[in-house]
Amino acid sequence: METKRNRIGNWFKTSISTRMLIVGFILIILLIPLGFVKDLIRERGFRQAEVIQEINQKWGNQVTLYGPIIKIPYKTYKEEKVFDAKTKTYIKTYEDVFHNAYFLPESLNIDAEVDTESLERSIYESVVYTSDIKLTGKFKGFDFSSEDIPEEDILWNKATVLLKTSNLKGIRNEIEIQLDANKLSLKPKFDNQYMSTLSSSFIKNLKKDSTLAYSMDIRINGSEQLQFIPVGRETLVHMKSDWHSPSFNGNFLPDDKTKKITNDGFDANWKVLETNRQFGQQFFDRLPDLSTFSFGTDLIIPVDDYQKTERTSKYGLMIIGLTLLVFLLIQIISKIDIHPFQYLMIGLALVMFYTLLISISEHQNYLKAYLIAGSAVIGLITVYSKTILKNMKFPLLIFTSMTALYAFIFVIIQLENYALLVGSIGLFIILAIIMFASKKIDWGNSD
Repeated sequence: METKRNRIGNWFKTSISTRMLIVGFILIILLIPLGFVKDLIRERGFRQAEVIQEINQKWGNQVTLYGPIIKIPYKTYKEEKVFDAKTKTYIKTYEDVFHNAYFLPESLNIDAEVDTESLERSIYESVVYTSDIKLTGKFKGFDFSSEDIPEEDILWNKATVLLKTSNLKGIRNEIEIQLDANKLSLKPKFDNQYMSTLSSSFIKNLKKDSTLAYSMDIRINGSEQLQFIPVGRETLVHMKSDWHSPSFNGNFLPDDKTKKITNDGFDANWKVLETNRQFGQQFFDRLPDLSTFSFGTDLIIPVDDYQKTERTSKYGLMIIGLTLLVFLLIQIISKIDIHPFQYLMIGLALVMFYTLLISISEHQNYLKAYLIAGSAVIGLITVYSKTILKNMKFPLLIFTSMTALYAFIFVIIQLENYALLVGSIGLFIILAIIMFASKKIDWGNSD
């Protein structure tokens, strides 16, 4: 019985191929707890997104402004023939059919001042904003000639002003529009479009060749995004904010020559002409959804702690594999016995790094969490390896290699534009070191 037990014990330490297969099998087994940890990280990230969405809904969601637009009703006639039994003939009757014409402004100037602030709930934080927006410009001419509408069929006295916003709830002031000498209050009017509609009382003395200057001020709460639709024949937008990490999006980007982004905020200008768009200045019967032509800014957090932790976990297999490989090479070169159970314990300690990282990062910033979790795991494995390897030379090598590896991963996580480049170069260097270190091994000797 003793001989059989010794044979089983020697099976792992006498064959290099067997050692490699068993370490590979342990690595595959460790993918199970590593997968659970990744699921935990995603779950916490989803929870953060839910809380932030709830905060944003109460404060104000994303904002898209669409307008102002003048809507003028007009009528056409539908001819019907009714059979008269007495005269045995058809009598023509005409029924009024009402339509709407929509006229976009000749010019639209938007000046938006965006002040951001952080809202916290428990361990979660959301960035929201309050924006003071001034819209100025003019309408020039209301031409129905393309539809051959007679002057008497245009209902000038029923004209209204439309302003659409995706976030009616976030408006913080009574909205009034100054049209020449007239000041009109806009009231909410809901329809079946994705945006809410505001409509004014009727405009007096509106005619075909009228030119109307307008101005209006809007104070609105929002979150994540502020966008505009370029309804002016010439649309000029100036946006200024104290947010340091804007992401300019949509169909049009700001002028690079005047755009400024600093740690104190950003300043950007857009200019969109009618020739840059794919729609005209007037619509009949139906106002289309022009949201696909919107542009503006996302007020984003470049990489939050959950995103960083999830990105870090993607390197988990590489860290565990390289660490176990270092122990395997030490075992093969030094002839020191390392039991499969000890490999498993080292692998589990490496997996614990990610649970420590996610739990600590919920209460501290990512840098502190990474330092604490990394130091704890590196220290544990270094001390544990000292009890296995019986000297200081190999534990010191393990400490150095693990410190370098975790530092390398941390640098990659901090990078955005150069993460792939730096990661590829680093992995190439690691592979080269392993190749030259492994050439000292006599692979033909199984002892």
